[in-house]
Amino acid sequence: MRWDNLSAPPDEGTPDGAAPATPPLPLALPGAVARTFDTPGFAGMTFYEVQAKSIINRVPGQSRVPFEWTINPYRGCSHACVYCLSGDTPILMADGRTKPISDLTPGDRIYGTERRGAYRRYVVTTVLDAWSTVKRAYRVTLVDGTTLVASGDHRFLTERGWKHVTGAMGGPGKRPYLTTSNRLIGTGRFASAPKDSADYRRGWLRGTVRGDGGPDRPFRLAVTDHEALGRAARFLADAGIDPHPARFVPVTTARRAGTAIRTARQRDVETIAELVGWPEAPTDDWRLGFLAGVFDAEGSCHRGVFRIGLRDDATLDRVTDALDRFGFRWVLEDAGHPKRVRQVRLTGGLPTRLRFFHLTDPAITGKRSIEGAALKCQAELRVATIEDLGLELPLWDITTGTGDFIANGVVSHNCFARNSHTYLDLDAGADFDRRVIVKVNAGELVRRELAAPRWRGAHVAMGTNVDCYQRAEGRYRLMPPILEALRDFANPFSILTKGTLLLRDLPLLRQAAEVTRVGLSYSVGFVDEALWRAVEPGTPSPRRRLEAVRQLTDAGFQVGVLMAPILPGLSDDDESIDATVAAIAAAGATSVTPLALHLRPGAREWYAHWLAREFPHLVPRYRQLYRAGSYAPQAYQRELTARVRIAARRHGLHRGEAGDNRRLPEPPPPPVAEQLSLL
Repeated sequence: MRWDNLSAPPDEGTPDGAAPATPPLPLALPGAVARTFDTPGFAGMTFYEVQAKSIINRVPGQSRVPFEWTINPYRGCSHACVYCLSGDTPILMADGRTKPISDLTPGDRIYGTERRGAYRRYVVTTVLDAWSTVKRAYRVTLVDGTTLVASGDHRFLTERGWKHVTGAMGGPGKRPYLTTSNRLIGTGRFASAPKDSADYRRGWLRGTVRGDGGPDRPFRLAVTDHEALGRAARFLADAGIDPHPARFVPVTTARRAGTAIRTARQRDVETIAELVGWPEAPTDDWRLGFLAGVFDAEGSCHRGVFRIGLRDDATLDRVTDALDRFGFRWVLEDAGHPKRVRQVRLTGGLPTRLRFFHLTDPAITGKRSIEGAALKCQAELRVATIEDLGLELPLWDITTGTGDFIANGVVSHNCFARNSHTYLDLDAGADFDRRVIVKVNAGELVRRELAAPRWRGAHVAMGTNVDCYQRAEGRYRLMPPILEALRDFANPFSILTKGTLLLRDLPLLRQAAEVTRVGLSYSVGFVDEALWRAVEPGTPSPRRRLEAVRQLTDAGFQVGVLMAPILPGLSDDDESIDATVAAIAAAGATSVTPLALHLRPGAREWYAHWLAREFPHLVPRYRQLYRAGSYAPQAYQRELTARVRIAARRHGLHRGEAGDNRRLPEPPPPPVAEQLSLL
């Protein structure tokens, strides 16, 4: 579950200024303490106070960020729960098999898609998050019989782009939605896996062994793939046979070395001969196992071409008979081999190959890979019906590294919490800014995890996902105990923020910098006050952020500025770039790093609505810039970076070597104490 690492704190009374909690708790946070505050700055917001079970989190391996560990004392309660599928929806895993979406957990490897050149292609990605909720359910049925049960907000890839299950042509519910004229993209419904029956196992052994053993000689099965050998050993063990592992020498230097299993016991040899004998009346389970075994032994799938090479006529007849039985189309090719090896080639493209793999379940996963295959098959996936089931059902969703996944043979959009919200402060839905998870025990957790023997003192980044100095920090004060723990363990860390509340903790930062490396950065994408009020009204103004940079610089810190987001058509002109870089340089920053607007799913939709309302003339330009995905084209990013660098040189701002903040100059006299505003 999405919030399995969280639990409710003990009720210790209501903090000052807190009103009774009236909003319902999210389904994923049973027992959490919900707070609302009567302070104007927090009007309409709900804070869910929880006891987290862990706090130092590893960044997913495929992430672009240059650090491995993060601490996030707050989490926005995102809009993620509305994009969901029925729990039994099969998802295509990286090993070529399927698994119900309700069984997926973070870290699982699955297939997503990625645009490469002219085509969108299948790629292996990682499940980053998984959760469930209860939503009104709809059944989408395609003309090939594929069915998908999803919420109305879920999106599928069609020949005309991403579309929600339900929507409207106008009004507040206006959005692209499915109709019976749309065709979904993918291969169509997945076949069910075979039953692990005794007949299936006999068939698989027959297909793999193909008469290599007999009652008059020792049995030996030699293969180069450990998955097939492991399955053979397991199936034989279930039949009461205990074969011994043995190595065999490759026939040629070009052939991979492998291992074998063997037995010379007469009783075992006779049992194996009985197991792998041709049945008089093969069952469907036997046929499925036989096809899987033959493919493991003699099959290949290279560059989208599926072949099984055979020289034995009896085996060839059984293979083609089984293929006919399950409706596969095939052709027989003479490979021109002197020993009369002939090739059985499946036709029908990727949908047929996936159907074979799912229906028969070969052991060797490497032969089942579809990595890099293009989504250009002509499967008949037109929408036939969209039915409102009239029920609220448990539904599941996941977040993946590619932003999508393959659900029952069609490309399905995953939901994102607002990954880039620290940089953008652009809402991905009102809930992200209105419902905040507060890990009230963050400080003690950090201290406990830093003290663990397995922790090796790695650098920890904060503020990279959710701003740790957001307005709520003024009330909850989670950062001081976190900084104290990092200081006491001399653990290096960095902070990226837009919040001026960071100055409150300047004494702690100085203490930490005397014993370890402390990196501080601010996010300032532009200095236009009118644009700030329109795009980032809940953050301190750019002027106040740069004043904080100056105070930190005067205190001896080397402070970098992430110039993000730079908004195409709004803050990417030469005048805006020059004004922003000049202000950053004047504040004493040691470096400036430009970052163009990044529109992940979720933030993309929010921003598109805002842009159409406020700057409709820019909509065509954004469609062009972001037509290929979340990032602006590389050429645009390079040109933007070059212009920022020119401005940086003009204003004397050059990227230097990272400083060692453990030796700081004497601090200036303390300023007159003042109350820092939370806004």
